[in-house]
Amino acid sequence: MGGISRVFVANRGEIALRIIRACLEMGIESVLGVSDADRDSLPAKMADRVVCIGPHPPLQSYLKVGTLITAALGTGADAIHPGYGFLAEQPELGEACIDNGLIFIGPKPENIRQMGDKLVAREMVRNLGLPVIPGSELVHNVDEASLMAEKVGFPVLLKAAAGGGGKGMKMVKGPGELKSVFEEASAEARAAFGDDRIYIEHLIANARHIEVQILADRYGNVIHLFERDCSLQRRYQKMVEEAPSPAVTPEMREEICKAAVTIADHVKYENAGTIEMVLDQDQGTFYFLEMNTRIQVEHPVTEMITGKDLVQEQIRIAGGEPVSFAQEAVFMDGHAIECRINAEKPDANFMPSPGRIQTWTPPQAPGIRLDTHCYSGYFVPPYYDSLLAKLITAGDDRSDAIHRMNDALAAFDVKGIDTTIPFYRELIKSPDYLNSSIHTRWVEEVFLQR
Repeated sequence: MGGISRVFVANRGEIALRIIRACLEMGIESVLGVSDADRDSLPAKMADRVVCIGPHPPLQSYLKVGTLITAALGTGADAIHPGYGFLAEQPELGEACIDNGLIFIGPKPENIRQMGDKLVAREMVRNLGLPVIPGSELVHNVDEASLMAEKVGFPVLLKAAAGGGGKGMKMVKGPGELKSVFEEASAEARAAFGDDRIYIEHLIANARHIEVQILADRYGNVIHLFERDCSLQRRYQKMVEEAPSPAVTPEMREEICKAAVTIADHVKYENAGTIEMVLDQDQGTFYFLEMNTRIQVEHPVTEMITGKDLVQEQIRIAGGEPVSFAQEAVFMDGHAIECRINAEKPDANFMPSPGRIQTWTPPQAPGIRLDTHCYSGYFVPPYYDSLLAKLITAGDDRSDAIHRMNDALAAFDVKGIDTTIPFYRELIKSPDYLNSSIHTRWVEEVFLQR
C-alpha cells in the first residue's frame, strides 16, 4: 500500500472508528492517539494499539502537533490520518509529517494553506472565470465594513478569512447592527483561528448549500463523485445532508461538478476534498463558497450512492497510488440521507447533554448505516463536540430514503442522555422537508418557529 502499513489516527469519536475500520479492511495496522477522557471509547477498543497523548483539553492532546508526531514515530506508524476537525485543516501538521518522514493522509500543506484562506481562494476562483458570491476584500475596521456592506447590499454576512465551521460568521440585516456584530465576529475569529481578519459577502436569501466531493492524486487525475445537499443547518452547522440534491437539475449538476474539478485541478490538489457552493434558488445560479481540504462529516451519503469508499481512497492516494477508478466508473444509484445525532436537548436551545448512556439500541434494517463510537454504558464526555452518531439511510429514490429514515429514527432507542433524535423525527415529517421547499435558514426561521 505504497509503504503504508501502520496508520496513526489523530482524532476521536466516530471518525476515528471510521478510519480504523478502513485500515482493518485494507490489512493496515491502526494506532489510536487518545486523551485520558477517551481511554474507554469504542475506537480505543477497536484499534490495534492505543497510546495516550495527554489530558482531556484538546490544546493539551488532540491539538498538540509535536505530541502527535512523537506518538506516531514512537509507535512505528508510517502515516497520520487527521480525520476532520482538530488539526485536519492546519498545514502545520502536514509540514511536521514531511519533516519527520511521515505520510500525511490528506492534501499537501500548500493546498490547505491556499484554500484555507477564504480571500485567497475567492480571488483564485474568480480568476478562473467561475462565479463567486458578491462581496468584499479584507475589511480592516467598522468604517470600511460599513462602506462595503452598503456597496454589496444588505443583508450581508461577516465572515472570518481563516474561518470554517460557522465560526466568525455573523449575519447583519442592516446598518444599525454592523458595529456590534463586526466586533463580535472579529473576536470570535480571533479566538477560534488566531486570525481576526474579516470580509463581507452578500447574503443570498433563498439559498441552498451544495457541495461536490472530489478525489485527486499526484498523477493529475481529478474526479468528482457528484454533489451533496447540506442546506438544513442551524447556526451554520449542518444537521441533515442528502445526495443527490433534489434542487439540482442534470444540467446544473454537470456545470457544478465541472467547476469543482477545474478548481481542484488548478491548485494541483491531492487527496479527498470538497468544493462548497451556494445555489441561489431564485436566480437558478451557483457561486463558489469555499473548499474543505479534508474528509467531510457527511461523506457517507456520497459513499452510499456511489459505492466508493472515500477513506480507503484517501489512504491509497497518500500512499502514492492513483485514484482507483476513472470518472466514467462513478455512477449515482438511488438516494441517501444522513442525520447527525447529537447529545443535545433540542427543547432547551440544543444545550449539550453529556453523561452515561444507559441504553444504546440502534436500528437494524436494510438500507441503514450507522457511523458511531457509542455503546450502552459509554460515558459521553463534556469536553468535545456533541456528535454521537451519523444515521444514514439509502433508498431507490428520495421518498424511499425518507421512509427508511423515519423508521430508523423511530427504532433508535437511547436512554440516559438527551439526543436530537426526537427533533429529526419531527423535521423529516415536515411538508416543507418532504417537498424539499427549504433553504439554509429554514430550520431557524421556519421550523423552529412553529
